[in-house]
Parts: sequence; C-alpha cells; structure tokens
Amino acid sequence: MLMRRIITIAFLSVIVLLLSPLPIHASTLNANRLIIRYRTTVTSNNKVKIHSEVAGAEVVKSLSPLNIDVFKSTDADFMERVIRHFKNDPRIQYVEPDFLATAVEIPNDSGLFENRQWGMYKIQAAASLTSGWNITHGNSSVKVAVIDSGIDSLHEDLAGKVKNVKNCTDSRTSDDLFGHGTHVAGIISANTNNKIGVAGVGYDISLMNAKALSDNGSGYYSWIADCIIWSADQGASVINMSLGGTDYSQMLEDAINYARDKGVVIVAAAGNSNSNGFFYPAAYSQVLSVAATDDNDGKASFSNFGNWVDVAAPGVSILSILPSHSNYFKTKNYGYLSGTSMAAPYVAGLAGLLYSVNLKGDDVIKAIFQNSDQITGTGKFWKYGRINVYKSLISANISVNPSPTLTPSLTPTVIPSFTPTPTLIPSLTSTPIPSPDPTPVETKPVKNNKKMLSRLCDRFPRFCD
Repeated sequence: MLMRRIITIAFLSVIVLLLSPLPIHASTLNANRLIIRYRTTVTSNNKVKIHSEVAGAEVVKSLSPLNIDVFKSTDADFMERVIRHFKNDPRIQYVEPDFLATAVEIPNDSGLFENRQWGMYKIQAAASLTSGWNITHGNSSVKVAVIDSGIDSLHEDLAGKVKNVKNCTDSRTSDDLFGHGTHVAGIISANTNNKIGVAGVGYDISLMNAKALSDNGSGYYSWIADCIIWSADQGASVINMSLGGTDYSQMLEDAINYARDKGVVIVAAAGNSNSNGFFYPAAYSQVLSVAATDDNDGKASFSNFGNWVDVAAPGVSILSILPSHSNYFKTKNYGYLSGTSMAAPYVAGLAGLLYSVNLKGDDVIKAIFQNSDQITGTGKFWKYGRINVYKSLISANISVNPSPTLTPSLTPTVIPSFTPTPTLIPSLTSTPIPSPDPTPVETKPVKNNKKMLSRLCDRFPRFCD
C-alpha cells in the first residue's frame, strides 16, 4: 500500500489554463533512504555499532541537534530489512523513510490582472495614508530564511539582500537554477524604493538562502530539516517554506520544534489542491499556515482550506523576481506566478516587519492573527482572516513616520506555461471544519499522534507481524 501511495514536498504554485487550476500529484517513494533517530542515551560507540547493523548502507547526512542519521543503500529490500531489524529496539526513537519531494512549479498568464503588485495594496503594506511602510521599513538585522530552491542573489532587485547561504542539497550550487525560490524571496524583501523592478513586503529586512530543493525542484525531507536547523542556528527570525505535502514526518516536526524553541516564527503554504485535508509542514501546530486569496478577497480556486489554516494572503497572479538563468523560465528577471507559495511570503515579510519593531515569537503571531481582516470565508476557509500589514504594525504602538508609497515601474513579460513535474505524497483523511474560535491561539489540531514505526508497520504488514 505504501508503494502505491503518493507523497510530495511540492512548490505550491498553480497553473491557470482556461481559468481552472490543474493540481498535480504523482511520484514514488524512494525506498533507498531511511532516517533513524537515536534515543538520547545512545553513545557514539553505540551509534557505530548500530551503523554496522545497517549492513550495506552508508550515512549520507547527520542532523546532530536532533540526534538523527540519514542512511542510503542500493539494496532493494533496504527499507523493509532495517525497519524489521530495529522494530522495538530500545536504542531507536523512530525510523522513517526520507521521502523524495518533487516540485510542482506552474506559472500563469500575466494578462489576468492589470494592477501589477495589487497584493501590496490589498494588505496595506503600500497605500497613500494607511500604509505599513509609513510605520516602518523594517531592519536589515532581521533575517527571513527562504527554504526553497535557492535565491539568485546577483539579481538587480536582490543585490545585497542575502546575508547567509546554506546548500542542503546535492546540487553543485546554492544559486536558484529552478526559479521558485527567487520569486518567493522577491515577495518577502526585494530591494524597495530603488526605481527598478518590484517592492518587497519586508522592505529593508534581510534574507537567508537555505537551499533545500535541487535544480530540478526536488528534494528529500532530510534536506529540508537540515535547512530548518541551520536557519535557526544562524539567527533567522522567520522561516518561510513555500513547499509541502500530505505525508506526516516526525523528523520534520522535530526540526520545526527545534526552530520554534529558539523563537523562530515559521510560515508555510497551505497547499494547492482545493482540499481541507492536512498539508505539511503547514498543518504542524507550531507553523503559521497560509491560504491564498485573489484580488477580490475571495479564496483562490486552488487554495487548500480548513480549521488548520490560520490566515490568508494574496496568491493569484503575483508579480515578483525570476532568475535571469532559470532552467525552466525562458523569460528573464520578472514574472507572475500563482499559488499558496506566493501567499506565504507575504506573511513572512510581515512577520519580519513585526520583528523589526521589537515584537518576538508568539507576540508576532498574535499581532498577525488579531489584526487580520475578516473577509468572506473567515471561519470557514481559514481562522483569522486575510493579513493586514498596517493594522498589525499599529497594534505594536509604533508612531507613524510618513514615507513614499511605492509603485513598481517595470512592464513584466508573460510567462509561458510548461508541463509540471509529477509529485509524490499520500493524502490524509480530512476533518470537518468547526466554527472559528474568536480567541486567537497558536495551535491547531493535527493528526500526528501515531508512532511513526507503527505507521510504517501498518504499511508493511508482511514483515511487521
């Protein structure tokens, strides 16, 4: 059953063809990579012995803060053999597959909307009077980590923005040869008020390039967890993950909890399947999950929804930066994309601005929740509403210092559609959506209480009997 189910950590953009979304879900489990988390009592010598018991495999990555090793083997029965061997082993906390994630990057037509950066005005980051940018331009000491396909740091509209770089993949470069990460980074914090290109929500805040997806848009869960840990250790205030899938991973949640314990606000896209089924990492209780809206404040047709989704943000026909050397985008420098991938970075940029006015962790999240606009769909599709930059910053009791309202000056080109790569991840059973809780909270219900070993044994009954 496991081999027939499909999982994906996918870039969350959706194609618009004849005004209809085209979600894609297809791929396979990689049965040759496993994650083993040791008990805290296991010594280095014990680990050496355990390595010898995993015959025919090598350790390809270690996540030391989580006490995790990632094993790789060419043996066809590797996964089944190792799970059987370590079942009920007191030295092992859990064993789970290192799922392979594949990108679904799908652009839309730029002619759908005439207002080029409509989202900045909708969320009141840019406006004539009630502009969040009249309150603060952010602070370059605040860093937002973009865990994605890399960032084109040499792009004219990102020059000087990227302060830290980590390549968690097997790619030869931390640069963005795919295109998605650069688009996300531009929404968060493109160079703003520089008379070229586009404006970023975070204005002056800095970026961290945490490359967790390779040049073809695919990546292992362990790469993503590695980037989360690195981002937290390198001083990120906010992490943005415009990626996800329907398969729960204990390792990924452990990495998220590690970052949250360090005060990092974690933002993730809710997914593009027009479903209320759980989508990870957005559905983890420690993550701020984001749905997508259109320019009329309606739910985007493709956006996931549910009582586990916290807020909404613009996600339809969003103009931002593209690499000049993308393997997939033949147009250069700028373009429009749609998806919850584009909605999440609006929220990450706002979180960065709130850190800049000295809010921290949970107070940042509360400011976002309590000051969101309760547009149609609030309480049904998401809990708190569509984000509002101005109201969130005003709630921090910051005095207003007027600054110019920005209007991007470029004329973007139309991005041609292309056939997306199939993706992987099994879906979980969705739950009914309750009425909204009027009191903002920072947690959400998530079906993740079953032990990973039991989950895997359920999928491999022939050797877990």
